[in-house]
Amino acid sequence: MAGKNFTLITTFSKVLLWAACFCFVLPDSAKSQTPFYQGKTITLIQGRDPGGTGDGRVRAVVPYLKKYIPGNPNIVVEYMPGGGGRKAANHIYGAARPDGLTIANVGVGLIANAVLGETGVQYDLNKLIYLGTPNSASHYVFVTKRDLGLNSIEKLRAYSGLRVGGQAVGHDIYFFGRLFAWFLDLKNPRFVTGYSGPEVDMALMRGELDARAQIADSVLQRSPEWIEKGLMDFHAIVEIPRGDKHPRFSNLPEIETFTRSEKERKLLAMQRAFRLGGSPYILPSGTPKDRADILREAMRKIFKDSEFHKDFKKLSGDDPTPLTSEQLEKFVKEVPREHEVIDLFKRLGGADPLPAR
Repeated sequence: MAGKNFTLITTFSKVLLWAACFCFVLPDSAKSQTPFYQGKTITLIQGRDPGGTGDGRVRAVVPYLKKYIPGNPNIVVEYMPGGGGRKAANHIYGAARPDGLTIANVGVGLIANAVLGETGVQYDLNKLIYLGTPNSASHYVFVTKRDLGLNSIEKLRAYSGLRVGGQAVGHDIYFFGRLFAWFLDLKNPRFVTGYSGPEVDMALMRGELDARAQIADSVLQRSPEWIEKGLMDFHAIVEIPRGDKHPRFSNLPEIETFTRSEKERKLLAMQRAFRLGGSPYILPSGTPKDRADILREAMRKIFKDSEFHKDFKKLSGDDPTPLTSEQLEKFVKEVPREHEVIDLFKRLGGADPLPAR
């Protein structure tokens, strides 16, 4: 009898010991199943002012980013304009904590500024972590106010002192404005900066400016009256990639038809390469791989979502042309870096008068 009691006590003790262990282990096990981003807040820094095309692209991504990141974190957007994206890129590289809770969307200047060795670049392209970009292909058009009467290339070239608007030296709209002016041989053009994207349009309509470069689809989305009411004259287009015809502006001459040398054609090839980098989403160097992988996978799912494609079109005026993180990393490594072309590119993108051709 005593032996049976001892056996029962021993068995009961084992059960208690197992239960006690289970109580200690279960919380950790349950905790390990909780997604890292659950209950967290991600800060998404934009290297631009609010309200423009770039902001529209990011606003299209945000709800889907929240949807596809396991744990569905809150996402807070902060704006950090300056230096054509350099301020935000420097922040994400040197100041942001590499914990997976700070993402940046900088814009096309991220790659160009680094490759060109622009002043103020404090980040290393090869050390940033890329998540992908929803936009790569694009088209830029050059427009002037219709009441100037510059409805032909000949009249455009004869006009002196055309005021061309842009956001800031280093911004892609500013650069494309100067690129058009240079290839179209404008006489004494003046480049006026200090605007946000929508403010360039308003200044143009108020008569403070005479011309601007603009993304073709942004014209259709933000300013359809320019076409419907004949408020602007459209002169030329940059196709990115070359040969990709825009359905509405296919009649415009492509900027490469105005080139005179192989160096000029290489310049355009470099600019197309920069622009195909789109507006990448990046993380600080040192972000844990598992968290970076979660965000990369979320981006891949976003790019495949047909509803996202509709929202992106609605908010940016353009169809998404995404690159995955792997494609973007490969693309960054292959950007042309010829010194002669870089020198010309920098002169065109700077604040000094346009170089002679």
